[in-house]
Parts: sequence; C-alpha cells; structure tokens
Amino acid sequence: MKYKRILLKLSGESLAGDDGQGISSSVLEDYASQLGEIAGLGCELAIVIGGGNIFRGLSGTKAGVDRVKGDQMGMLATVINSLALESAIRNTGGRAKVFTAIRMEPVGELYSSDKVKDELSKGTICILSGGTGNPFFTTDTAAALRAVETGAEILLKGTRVDGVYTDDPEKNPNAVRFDTLTFAEAIERQLKVMDSTAFTMCRENNMPVIVFDMNKRGNLKKVVSGIKTGTIVSN
Repeated sequence: MKYKRILLKLSGESLAGDDGQGISSSVLEDYASQLGEIAGLGCELAIVIGGGNIFRGLSGTKAGVDRVKGDQMGMLATVINSLALESAIRNTGGRAKVFTAIRMEPVGELYSSDKVKDELSKGTICILSGGTGNPFFTTDTAAALRAVETGAEILLKGTRVDGVYTDDPEKNPNAVRFDTLTFAEAIERQLKVMDSTAFTMCRENNMPVIVFDMNKRGNLKKVVSGIKTGTIVSN
C-alpha cells in the first residue's frame, strides 16, 4: 500500500445506482466489499459520504425550505447513508463505526478526531457523517476538514467518472481529461471537482486529492496501491 491512511469521499448519488435515488443494495454491497478488501490490506480508512440520493439542501430551498433547515435535512440524509454503509461492511465481516458531527447517540458516536484516529489505528473503518455539523458547508468541505483533522495522507474522491475533465464528460463527448492539476489551475479554470471552500482547505494544508471512478471495481485498490488512476490535484 502506498497510503497508510486515507479519507474517501463518496457521493450520495453514487449509492443510488441506476435508480437515481434511494439506496441500491447492489452498489452498497459492492462498495462494502471493496472497502473491506482495502482495510484488510492494512490501509486505515475514513469515509465521508454525501446525502444527495435522499435530500439535497440547495434543492430544498428552491421548494421553499429554509436554507438552514434544508442543510440540516441534508446532514441527516448523510447519516442514513452512513448507517447503511456501516451495516453492509459489518455484513461482510468488516469492522465499521459511524461518527456523527452532531450529538445523536445511540445512532452514532459524537465525532472527535482523537477517537477516530484511535479507531483507525485498530483497523476500524470510520464513517464520518453529518457533514461539518453546520449549515452552508458541503460534504466536500467536510471531507477536506476531516482529512486534515484525522491525519490522512490523501483525500480520495470517488465519483462516476474517471477523473477531472475540461467539461462534464457525461454531457460533452469532446471533454478532455487531466492526468494532473494544481489547485490553482482547478480554481482558475472553475472546474467543478469540489467546492472552493474544500479546495482552499486542501490547498492550504497541502492535502492532495485524487478524483477517480469508484464504480469501476478495482480502482480503489489501484489508487491506494499507488497505481496511476484518475486525476491527482495537488500544490
């Protein structure tokens, strides 16, 4: 393994599979299997997962939901996804534990970087839910923050595409993929990889980011093994 400790950011939409919403049992099982394999190889793994497959705060505001309440609903959606992933990992024989950014025992333990680092050192897959615990911050920002706090060597962003492109490759067949990027280039080009707050945090804390296709089985193992996969964004 090239990386001893990583923070993996997963989108909520990816859990929905082809249905586009809800949680796909087949995707959940596949993710749990891959994560268990990585943990079994000795890689310490923390995960932040979004909640867009259940509720997205910004979409809620368009429907008349107060922004703060909408973001709080989105935070709860990430907890639902995290509990589902925890259960799936445990069903495969792996060790997993959900931490929440706001107090909600017995659903999960209140997040503490010290507690998470202790669990990671024991081989537990730690699923960090509830975003940052504050409205107006995305789960991308939560992932960047948690990566820095837990001492991860790299932030991996698992998506439905195999890297960062000049445009949305699902809409523009002529979009060109980058092998490497600097944070400055990504911000200047306004590439929608992560939001600017998350990018800034990674940039200021020298936290490299690899964007890769999580839905292609084997890619996660390649990334943590140091095999060139996806796009790496760094200083």
